[in-house]
Amino acid sequence: MGVNEMGWRLSAVAAATAMAATLFAPAAKAWEPTRTIEFIVPAGTGGGADQMARVIQGIVAKHGLMKQTMVVINKAGGAGGEGFLDIKGAKGNPHKLVITLSNLFTTPMATGIPFSWKDMTPVSMMALDEFVLWVNAESPYKTAKDYTDAIKAAEPGKFKMGGTGSKQEDQIITVAIDRVTGKKMTYVPYKGGGEVAVQLVGKHIDSTVNNPIEAVAQWRAGALRPLCVFDSKPLPVTDKIAGDKAWADIPTCKSAGLDIEYLMLRGIFMPAGVPKEATAYYVDLMKKVRDTPEWKQLMHDGAFNQTTMSGDEYAKWVENEEKRHRDLMKEAGFLASN
Repeated sequence: MGVNEMGWRLSAVAAATAMAATLFAPAAKAWEPTRTIEFIVPAGTGGGADQMARVIQGIVAKHGLMKQTMVVINKAGGAGGEGFLDIKGAKGNPHKLVITLSNLFTTPMATGIPFSWKDMTPVSMMALDEFVLWVNAESPYKTAKDYTDAIKAAEPGKFKMGGTGSKQEDQIITVAIDRVTGKKMTYVPYKGGGEVAVQLVGKHIDSTVNNPIEAVAQWRAGALRPLCVFDSKPLPVTDKIAGDKAWADIPTCKSAGLDIEYLMLRGIFMPAGVPKEATAYYVDLMKKVRDTPEWKQLMHDGAFNQTTMSGDEYAKWVENEEKRHRDLMKEAGFLASN
């Protein structure tokens, strides 16, 4: 046997051995959590983000979608800044999630805290949340025009609008209403949407712009009345909620002379610097969550806009929303530099 022939045979044997090792090696195990997941809510207990986080937690547990447990932790301090800084400080930790709302943009802009959405890894947009103008059911206001006409006729500051936090979504909408009516309302901040609804039931304030899920129980009980929705079209849910009224029966605010539109993010992020495999795991987990009947029920009951996205599309959407909120915050005079 010549040297060249021997070398060729040795090379062939080596190649065959390498191929066999590849074929029969155990498959690489996909990434999955190895300890409890902390699910951070940068908002108060009882609000829309808190409710959604706890529904997700319950779905994951009920359907066994993950081997590890998930613990919801509210970190509402500093208009949610506490929660966002927690995630920023957890760089590279794939065992933390955060559910975001639009304070993702408004809080750093209003407070100047050293944080932006780029300090996190986008996972999935779960839905967009609606805003509704609510009054106490015993008030004389049957339509949004009734209410805005009363604001216009009153002394500035007489009417009180309750909302979650300061210089956030609820107050941005309040300032927009002030501009349309030409009269400034007194804005009263609370810790979360649940408390806001309770204050309106108790008549300590005159109105709120709570999300549907934050006030649906009080509407169903006959304590609150929805006047209009801050969307371009009526809500699609036609099931009766309160008496003969459905979400679809609430007119748009624009049709009542309040030319204001505002939708809010309900999205999932992770810390920056996490493995791509971990992000992919949670994208898949959230898709499984959205496929459950419990999630579909939440979307129905809360009259959510069910837009979802992930990956580059989601990151681009968030980038554009940051720009839009900067314009809104600047117009309202809420930027930290003002």
